[in-house]
Order: sequence, then structure tokens, then C-alpha cells
Amino acid sequence: MGDFVFNIAKGSVAGNYRRIDANDPANSAFLIIIIDANGDTDATMMDRDDMSALLGGTANEVTNSGYARKTLTDADLTAFSPDDANNRVDLDFADQVWTAIGAGTAWTDAIVAMDTDTTGGTDSNVEPQTLHDFPITPDGSDITLQVAAAGFFRAS
Repeated sequence: MGDFVFNIAKGSVAGNYRRIDANDPANSAFLIIIIDANGDTDATMMDRDDMSALLGGTANEVTNSGYARKTLTDADLTAFSPDDANNRVDLDFADQVWTAIGAGTAWTDAIVAMDTDTTGGTDSNVEPQTLHDFPITPDGSDITLQVAAAGFFRAS
């Protein structure tokens, strides 16, 4: 599971997942954004309410060749289904792969963020949901993100 849920998203991650899974609003999606925390602490990042504020600190989005943000729409998400037997809900998406990522910036964390308008939104409209440790030193090979076998978020 995630290292933490951003304060702005506490209590809403599952609801946001359900909205994206239902394509509501039509251009909503989760974004997978890789950062180099660059000394920014989890406690500091947890307080940031949008990607513009998060990237306005010391954390930086990586710029390695071959890297691009991943956009996960309703078709990319595992169907929302509460686990009634265990009284919880696990949220998941398929492992994400970046191909032939060039050396350069070290990767420290993966962020799952909600974008309610992928057609014209800006980072100030992208709300971070969860942060996951993802220490990688790119070397030209493929990089696969699996945040956890059970999913990226659990509510119980």
C-alpha cells in the first residue's frame, strides 16, 4: 500500500477512484507522476494540496529520456468492488512500464494523482492522492511500477 495518503485526499481516494471508474467527469483520470523528492520530506509533501504546490517545493518531476506521466482512465482501472468478506476495499491498476529510461535523475517516489480534466487542466488542478516509495536509478533499461500486490490503496 502507499507510504501515505496526502492530507487533501484523506477520506476521498476511494470516492475519486469510483468517479474515474464511472468516467465522471468524462475527462477525469489518475496520473502516475514520478518524482525525485530532492530532500523534501514525506511530512512536508503530505501537506501539499496540488501538484503545482508539490513540485514548487524541492521535489521535482523526473526528466529522464523515455519518461512521461501515465494517464489511467476508467478503462485502465480494476473494476471497483468492495471486499465484503474482509470489510474493506482495495484499489488497483495494472503494473505500469516505462521503456528504455535514460540515465540521469534518480527516481524516489511514485505519486498517484487525480486530474478532473485531462484535456485542459494544469498541475494546480491535479490533486495528489497517494505517494509510494519508488527508489530507482535509471540506466537505459525498462522500469516497471507495481506499488503493491494488493493494490495502491486500501480502505478498511
